[in-house]
Amino acid sequence: MRNILLISTLFAMPMSSFAAAETYTIDPTHTYPHFKIDHLGFSTLQGRFNSTKGKLTIDKANNTGSVDITIDATSIDTALKKRDEHLSSPDFLNVAEFPEITYKSTKVVINGTTAKVEGKLTIMGVTKPVSLNVVKMKCGEHPFNKKQVCGFDATTTIKRSDFGVKYGLPAIGDEMQLILEVEAVKG
Repeated sequence: MRNILLISTLFAMPMSSFAAAETYTIDPTHTYPHFKIDHLGFSTLQGRFNSTKGKLTIDKANNTGSVDITIDATSIDTALKKRDEHLSSPDFLNVAEFPEITYKSTKVVINGTTAKVEGKLTIMGVTKPVSLNVVKMKCGEHPFNKKQVCGFDATTTIKRSDFGVKYGLPAIGDEMQLILEVEAVKG
């Protein structure tokens, strides 16, 4: 009788419950984490990080997933070597002691081609909750190499002082926009 109840319960469950989440590995050649910050009220400084790794999981049946991204803080690039050296110093990112910036999701809700991601961002050893607003998301077959790819564009705004990055405040902006443009390959 117990086996009949178990079999009946399994058949009563939606088939989507059995669909496995798909795992994607971040493609570092098509992933661009970058930032924007006010510079002395005169302009907006923009920069990027040239080296990123991580994984995404997408559970299409349940409209959820996960994000795990590691950014090589030593790869900061603002197109000016002297400024990059200063941003790498203890005044800003202190990359000698904290060579990585990480983001690990705690909750992902997918809504078609957008999503909301809750997670933990770690900069200079300080971890804070940060929400990402995914403004564009697409999964499908790559038109050239025929591999399965997922990509997304996400934004958030943080206060750098919350992470212990206080040099130049308030002249150099505290609020910093972070933009993640990510492509990841299945497998």
